[in-house]
Amino acid sequence: MRTSQVSESGNHGEEALATRFLPAIGIVNRTLPGKKLQSANLRSEFAFEGRSFSPTVASRKTSPARFAVTMKRTIDILCSAVGLLTVAPLMAVIAAFIKLDSRGPVFYCAPRAGKMGRSFVCVKFRTMVNDANAMKAGLRSQNEREGPFFKIVRDPRVTRLGKILRRYSLDELPQLWNVLIGEMSLVGPRPHPLDDCQFYLPRDLRRLDVTPGITGLWQVTARRDPSFQRNMALDLEYIERWSLAMDLRILYRTLFVVLQGTGA
Repeated sequence: MRTSQVSESGNHGEEALATRFLPAIGIVNRTLPGKKLQSANLRSEFAFEGRSFSPTVASRKTSPARFAVTMKRTIDILCSAVGLLTVAPLMAVIAAFIKLDSRGPVFYCAPRAGKMGRSFVCVKFRTMVNDANAMKAGLRSQNEREGPFFKIVRDPRVTRLGKILRRYSLDELPQLWNVLIGEMSLVGPRPHPLDDCQFYLPRDLRRLDVTPGITGLWQVTARRDPSFQRNMALDLEYIERWSLAMDLRILYRTLFVVLQGTGA
């Protein structure tokens, strides 16, 4: 494997991040209202690896061993395939109840920002009313999270059944399909909606260096923390410290989080 690296810092580094990622998710370069980019300490490295020479932001000092990366993908394939087969009866029951509970499709399919900012369709069980997206802009003023996050604890768009599915994270089960086809991983930063990505600062785009996951470090340590900065710090910590053992620990802790019913 041939690897060449180009380092950029300061404004040039931030511009490079925005140029590489933002067009991929269909948004323009912008900053948070009233904020100026602070780039004195920002340093980004770009690595071009593999036959396709696709760019990836190097968030680690050394790239993960190819064997470990291959094992991660192998675990994703095996666990998602077995998981889909195992929970198929449960998913069928959930689908039937969704149709009985409210009008609209069984699945909620929405574009999300994936690795390298490439948009993909994230599949979940529908937990909101059918026109939830159209109502989002009008509810922005009630947002209870900080930064790009959008979350309302008592969201009026959530259905009766949706509250139960969200509490035990059952709405996430269809994402095993996203894992199986390689758009997501079992563990990684959660994929954000494209409209939330509009509020990213260029330095935040480093989280798009890796494949997004169903669960992650933030979900098992600070799930109810409203701070986007806290979420970002945990995502970057995961990227920098990643190992197979870390993934297994996160998966183990996720089981207890789900059983406790602490989902939104």
